Amino acid sequence: MIADVLSDASERMAKAVEVAKEDFSSVRTGRANPAMFQKVMVTYYGSPTPLAQLASMQNPEARTLLITPFDKGALRDIEQAIRDVPNLDANPTNDGNVIRVTMPELTEERRKEYVKIVKAKAEDAKVSLRNIRRSAKDGIDAFKGELGDDERARGEKELEALTKKYVDAIDEALKHKEAELLKV
Repeated sequence: MIADVLSDASERMAKAVEVAKEDFSSVRTGRANPAMFQKVMVTYYGSPTPLAQLASMQNPEARTLLITPFDKGALRDIEQAIRDVPNLDANPTNDGNVIRVTMPELTEERRKEYVKIVKAKAEDAKVSLRNIRRSAKDGIDAFKGELGDDERARGEKELEALTKKYVDAIDEALKHKEAELLKV
């Protein structure tokens, strides 16, 4: 019973760590990267659609991204969606066939801003882990009448170890991303 609760919590925590890593990859590190544009939503025929479903993306140069829409009618919508993304500072230009996105050079001040953004994303991920832990603890507490106090205490101890493992994974990913951002 407790093993099922812990297994479910472990799966959900692993997914939370993966989401945090994906969020980290959306913060730029000096190179134009298609991952930065994965979560850009374009209003396409009235409904929000992920950019990856509307266009192919190539990286011909370090600071340039080439976006080729599958439907040329979506060029203006894609260009506007990229301009509307906060914290991206992208400068898209439309030549009628493709969109070229040129990323400006990163200044030290901007790098520090990006570090703050990544730290906020890491804190959000940790809050998510704590919510999963709370939910799992409630699941363990639900077995109060069926299990002994020792068994429930052991389950809670395992849950704490599990939580620490995933918090450490987020901290490690944060440390790696922070070093990547501050590297000139």
